[in-house]
Amino acid sequence: MLRLIPLLLVMLLSACSLTPGMNMKKTDNNMSELEVPVMKGGRMVKERPPITPITADLIIARENARQQDTNDLPPGDESKTVYRIGPQDRLLVTVWEHPELNDPGGEKIEPELAGKVVDENGDLYYPYIGNIHVAGKTISTVRSQMTRALSKYFKQVKLDVRVLSFQSHRAAVVGEVKTPGIQAMTETPLTVSEAISRAGGVTENADMSNVALARDGKLYKLDVLGMYEQGKTTQNLLLKDGDVLNIPDRKDNKVLVMGEVGKQQSIQINKGKLSLAQALADSYGLDFNSSRPEDIYVFRPGDMKPEIFQLNAESPDAMILADQFTLQAHDTVFVGTAGVTKWSRVLNQILPSSFTSIMSRAAFMGM
Repeated sequence: MLRLIPLLLVMLLSACSLTPGMNMKKTDNNMSELEVPVMKGGRMVKERPPITPITADLIIARENARQQDTNDLPPGDESKTVYRIGPQDRLLVTVWEHPELNDPGGEKIEPELAGKVVDENGDLYYPYIGNIHVAGKTISTVRSQMTRALSKYFKQVKLDVRVLSFQSHRAAVVGEVKTPGIQAMTETPLTVSEAISRAGGVTENADMSNVALARDGKLYKLDVLGMYEQGKTTQNLLLKDGDVLNIPDRKDNKVLVMGEVGKQQSIQINKGKLSLAQALADSYGLDFNSSRPEDIYVFRPGDMKPEIFQLNAESPDAMILADQFTLQAHDTVFVGTAGVTKWSRVLNQILPSSFTSIMSRAAFMGM
């Protein structure tokens, strides 16, 4: 029995080199030892990502940046609230007391056959007037313009113009809506909420906090959930011709929690927000017998721009910072393992049964 004690001591001294499981490694300048692919200047390179401590300054800076991103929306255009005629629109021109100028059959003609179509150049042909450019103009402007032109040939012209078929301005609503497709813009301004309503509303899998608007080669993020629940009317943008509104799927919005927690699992982000404290709580908290509270990490892959954050939770009040640190989809939360636990696991792997037996006998013999 006594001969085994030196062997056990040697094994204990070398336990750190035999430690199994995951262990976060970093350099002296607080950089990860692992090189990862990073996009820089339009090409892929290898870099060691920095490990950033989670502090009050970090949370303030990132929240201010998030607010700036939220405000980074396309400027509103009040002129778009009034419908402007465009190519392929079908217009009905009615001149009272001059039936020879109107469509044969008048109002009895089907809308798809009645009226006159604006050509590709934005021009409309009308008797006595000839070609008149109407694209980009409002209905009232065209009405006044045609009235002046016909007044050269007729007295007291009473003329009306209306759009029978709206074909020139369209937007697409795709993703998690009940009836995705193309929506025509009419005299009623088409806003984000109106477009979603026309599409039959969203499905149960919709992520309303990360709606994407593609416009003029740029992508804008809209918090439609905040618009509905918090009154963020700035998110209810007026759509314009060519816009694509995409409501994404929330099924993939998950955070992975690993390491020394009560339950390793993936957690769904609901309503666009999940804090580090909530993720730890939902995973039944830290395992205080085996965890290392100062080594709580958040790994964020980003869009080929990985980030690593570290929370030192040796003091319980660090949970205030954890509650204010917002996680993102695809984040991985990892809680490190305490050194004593590592040694115990090494010994249990090397001597799974005999170690317990030896220690029991030693205790019985008064060693």
